[in-house]
Amino acid sequence: MSASPPPAWPDERLCAGVARLAASHRGHFSVETVQQLLADSYRLLAEHARVRTHLVVLAERLTAERLDALAHTQTPGPGGRVRVLFVCGHNAGRSQMAAALLAHRAGERVIVSSAGTDPAAAVEPHVAQALLEAGVSVADHYPKPLTSEVVEAADFVITMGCGDACPVVPGRHYLDWSVADPDGAPIGVVRTIRDDIDARITDLLAALPGD
Repeated sequence: MSASPPPAWPDERLCAGVARLAASHRGHFSVETVQQLLADSYRLLAEHARVRTHLVVLAERLTAERLDALAHTQTPGPGGRVRVLFVCGHNAGRSQMAAALLAHRAGERVIVSSAGTDPAAAVEPHVAQALLEAGVSVADHYPKPLTSEVVEAADFVITMGCGDACPVVPGRHYLDWSVADPDGAPIGVVRTIRDDIDARITDLLAALPGD
């Protein structure tokens, strides 16, 4: 059975999200801009969703990330935190692990994002388990589509198996990590992939600009 189409705009819950986001960005973005981004975020997530119970909440979170990135590109401040974006195909395995590990280890030093060129419906269960064993939870994480705002705001874009689908924006630092795909792999293999990524995170932290 095919998935039902997302509800047409406006939806009361989406309208409430527009109000919250517009209030948070008052003076920077118009209500119309916020509404357009939220509607687009909802549409992008709905294309891959199996369950839409929390889709409105996730769309609001994705829109908040996109607005933050857009604000950064429009008015970048001097000496701001380094922004790192991890990109893989489905944003359900490698890029989720890398983003979670970097955020865990770097703390407030780095703003971390992840996205997929063809996002899956959910984070791989063994990926979540392997991270939890390392003391990192991805309980609130979800696969996100790659959008132009987060790419343009990133200082470092680290690709992980997305090939030609990963965009190239001039002026960004690009790294390509050849990391095995954990999709469908047993937990032992996923742990090995996690440790490989964590070792690369160590090297990345040493290479990032200091405060």
